[in-house]
Amino acid sequence: MASESGKLWGGRFVGAVDPVMERFNASIAYDRHLWEADVQGSKAYSRGLEKAGLLTRAEMDQILRGLDQVAEEWAQGTFKLHPSDEDIHTANERRLKELIGDAAGKLHTGRSRNDQVVTDLRLWMRQTCTMLTGLLWELIRTMVDRAEAERDVLFPGYTHLQRAQPIRWSHWILSHAVALTRDSERLLEVQNRINVLPLGSGAIAGNPLGVDRELLRAELNFGAITLNSMDATSERDFVVELLFWASLCVTHLSRMAEDLILYGTKEFGFVQLSDAYSTGSSLMPQKKNPDSLELIRSKAGRVFGRCAGLLMTLKGLPSTYNKDLQEDKEAVFEVCDTMSAVLQVATGVISTLQIHRENMVRALSPDMLATDLAYYLVRKGMPFRQAHEASGKAVCAAETQGVALSQLSLRELQTISPLFSGDVSRVWDYGHSVEQYSALGGTALCSVDWQIGQVRGLLRAQQARIPAPAPQ
Repeated sequence: MASESGKLWGGRFVGAVDPVMERFNASIAYDRHLWEADVQGSKAYSRGLEKAGLLTRAEMDQILRGLDQVAEEWAQGTFKLHPSDEDIHTANERRLKELIGDAAGKLHTGRSRNDQVVTDLRLWMRQTCTMLTGLLWELIRTMVDRAEAERDVLFPGYTHLQRAQPIRWSHWILSHAVALTRDSERLLEVQNRINVLPLGSGAIAGNPLGVDRELLRAELNFGAITLNSMDATSERDFVVELLFWASLCVTHLSRMAEDLILYGTKEFGFVQLSDAYSTGSSLMPQKKNPDSLELIRSKAGRVFGRCAGLLMTLKGLPSTYNKDLQEDKEAVFEVCDTMSAVLQVATGVISTLQIHRENMVRALSPDMLATDLAYYLVRKGMPFRQAHEASGKAVCAAETQGVALSQLSLRELQTISPLFSGDVSRVWDYGHSVEQYSALGGTALCSVDWQIGQVRGLLRAQQARIPAPAPQ
């Protein structure tokens, strides 16, 4: 139990802590996020102590009732913090003693804040991962629904930010949705590795009092228990993995945002953001700024920084627990809040986005069919390298004359290759062009439909793997 100083560790020390050090050391300002997980873990641990004969049934029931009251005060916003509450564990145990007396002092028997905090963090992250997964799925579903509804819309595809080939608008949407399905798959894998119980590891050596860790695992609905008590209290791989997942996911969202920012400019004019996800200029009344997309793009830097920062903290730590690890929680809380907002805003942007089909079609140009012209010759029996060169010569001829590629006469084309004939006119049909790319993964309608089915199937399979919710 806490000493007279109010510290869980105060018995060894004489005199007061420097107030500056007090503030420097405290984490209650942010680890209060863990109040529910801390109560949940403590309730399970009290049952483990009772089974080990370290608590009577009456003492366990008293502790459980007290913890329920602590949780109720947090939930209702009436929990009052004390100046000596350096972290959530100190605060909850201090309040429990106020409610039930000395029996509260038995709750920490054999338990260290080292295994307590990492258990709390895993509980919180497991629940948060489920929330983030749901938001990510909602975004992917929104994108797939939109892709299905607008399958007939064609627009330019770009490489090197140069017009490349005609594609379906749906094909562009699905390119980003598919990337996000990898993110949702990764998040489920991270959650699986989060779902490992460290409670019962003590500070470093383990628990000497016969506490049944399998009981604790079942009580808290974890999938497994940690294998080594030293590793259990010091490893933060699961935190780094979540931060890396967020870094990669927000990279994908930032790239999508960048595309949409460009497509929304007057120079492109392909899309227009809803007013709900735009802002104006304080000086120029005509401006409609894509602040939602710009902020998504900017949040990537914040998330990357948190991931890199924690890795730098971890890379030089000796075994086992060190106070440096206190840095993990602020990173996790901030990144999870950021990703929650980013995913919701991205879903709103996609669901309300207006497209300008006429501008998309107007942006298509015959030079984008130069590859199709080469394929035309390939189908006539010409090796691709020669066909590529012949098509390039046709492009050069059109540029020299200042005309569109499609305006070259058949006679002019035949001076490049005698394989050109009257049916070459079909090459200049954009609809025909996209339908050529019917191999799985391509931009033909049949392939786009296949992609839509595949992504929906992936989501169904992922949903079937969600772990059962932990008992409350």
